Order: sequence, then C-alpha cells, then structure tokens
Amino acid sequence: MSHVAAKKERAQHERTKSRQQEAEAAPSDRKPGGAGTGTTTTACPAAETTRDGGSGDLPESSGDASPGYDTAASRFVERFAAELTEAGMQRMAARVFACLLVSESGALSSAELGERLRVSPAAVSGAVRMLAGVHIVSREREPGSRRELYRLHSDIWYQTISERDAFVMRWIGTFQEGAQALGPQTPAGRRLLESVEFFRFLEQELRNIMERWQAHREALRHPDSGAGSDSGSGDSGSGPSDSGARSDSDAGAGG
Repeated sequence: MSHVAAKKERAQHERTKSRQQEAEAAPSDRKPGGAGTGTTTTACPAAETTRDGGSGDLPESSGDASPGYDTAASRFVERFAAELTEAGMQRMAARVFACLLVSESGALSSAELGERLRVSPAAVSGAVRMLAGVHIVSREREPGSRRELYRLHSDIWYQTISERDAFVMRWIGTFQEGAQALGPQTPAGRRLLESVEFFRFLEQELRNIMERWQAHREALRHPDSGAGSDSGSGDSGSGPSDSGARSDSDAGAGG
C-alpha cells in the first residue's frame, strides 16, 4: 500500500515538475515567436513596397535615361493624348503615339516608353499593337542589338489620310448597293445616291490635296529649290503676260 502511494506521489511530482518546466520555458518560446513575428512584420512593408512598385508607378526617370523628355514634353504628351482620346482614340495608344511624336528620333523601345509614361510593358505592347494595326507605328530592330524599337512612319498624317481613302471607297460601294436595294427613285435611295456622289467628290479632292501636300512638303524641306521653282514659275507666268500687255500697248500706241 505504501509502495503504491509512493509511486503515485512520484508521478504527481513528475507532472508538477514538468508543468513548471513548461511554464519556465514558455516565455522563451514566446520570445523567439514574437521576434519571428516582429521580423515578419518588419519584412511586410518591404514586400508591400515591392508590390506597389510592381503594379503602380515606376521609378522616376533620370535625365540621362530620357534625354529631351522634360516636364514641358510630358505636359504636351498628356494634353495631346487627352484630345486624341476625346476624338475617339484609345487612351494608352494616344499616349504612346504622342510620346513617340515628341521623341528626338521618332522611335523608342518598350522600356523607354514605359519609363516616360510610367506604365507597364504590357500596356505599351497593347497600345503599339493598336497603332501598328492602323499603320501609324512600325516595329524594327535596333542595328547591332536585339532590342525592338517602335517607330512612327515618316509621314504619319499623309499615311493616316490615305488609310481613310480605303474606307471611303468601301462606303461608296455599300451606299450604291443600298440605293439599288431600296430603289434609286425612293427618298431613301436618292439620299444614298447623293451620299455616293459626296464621297466620290471627297475622294477625288483628297487625292488632289495629297498631291499638293507632297509638293508643298518638298518645298518646306528644300526651301531654296522650292522657292526657286515657285519664283521661276511665277516669273514665267507673269513674263509672257506682261510682255503681251506691253506688245498690245505698243501696238495700240503705234496705231
């Protein structure tokens, strides 16, 4: 009986001692845990900063990284892009187009566009795809490098108007089919036929304007030769007229 009691007492003592050891060890266990938690908490802002940096604004660009792209250029890009957006152009495509327009060479890489516009490469890629689809921008490889550049066409406005010409010709065909289907003598048919004539007139005038623009552009790019040819044509045009006038005058005086 005393042996059993002694055994129970020792077991109780062991349990008590074990609980005391756990109680003594608990603060130290919490300390590393707390330290670990503190370390994790300290690391969280860095991780959040990384996430913010990755999905938000890009770092400020340096002057060397974006030569010629200062505050004034940035303001112009955003203003012109806003006007293009109001006219119906996709916003990011408008920003990329305006950014290329003010660049020194008219060509920038995806990284350069992203840095200047502070957007992701994916946003640049989507905008360039849209601009390339309407033949405003072309892709090219930089000589001696694997880097891809996005370049504006040399005569972007001429190219844009020329692309519209193809749409006008399709509209003419569609209007003609509509007029035949509705009846040329009906009010709707006559309205469509008048639309056909309008767009035919517009298409011809646009061709004339584009031809005149090309001649005017050459004169702008080569002012000496352009001024000379204009001056020469003006002199040759007025010369015979003046001479004829003098001859008539002399003839009249002689009579």
